[in-house]
Amino acid sequence: MTYFESLATRNAEFAAEKFQPELKMLPHKRAVIIGCVDPRVDPVEIFKLEQGEAAVIRNVGGRVNEEIVETIDILGTVAKVAGKEVGEGWNLVVLHHTDCGIRGCYKHAPDLLAKYMQVPTETLEDLAVMDPYKAVEIDVKALKGASAVPSGFTVAGLVYDVATGKTETVVPPSRLRD
Repeated sequence: MTYFESLATRNAEFAAEKFQPELKMLPHKRAVIIGCVDPRVDPVEIFKLEQGEAAVIRNVGGRVNEEIVETIDILGTVAKVAGKEVGEGWNLVVLHHTDCGIRGCYKHAPDLLAKYMQVPTETLEDLAVMDPYKAVEIDVKALKGASAVPSGFTVAGLVYDVATGKTETVVPPSRLRD
């Protein structure tokens, strides 16, 4: 069986056993998790998320950039069209992790990483790419400064340790802005 055939088989099992047609477009726990594309750090698995519980946005390094802010802004627009508001009472989690592959890009292709992060190469060090604990603080601060992200979110910054499977809260939950 090819990989694509196994995907089709697993989807058929999902449709028969776990599909929930009553789920709504917006996450029922009013949560958004920003994380890395690294397959070791799947928020659905590490937090045991229920289907439809949270919106999960993943990119390289789980870093907050212009596209992440735009995605949250679009989510807010989609919610408004559905007669809901995103922000007040919602939770926003920035999830970084140890042993991130972005470190290799920092060492071996800094120009590419700087372009991705939308900063000049000479300022890349300011983003603490090599330190997920500092990086998560920087990204929470970036969200707090992003006017397109509704102020009513409660935001927290966590780091997942790929060696232990545990998360550590680096930036405790707080209101995004007053």
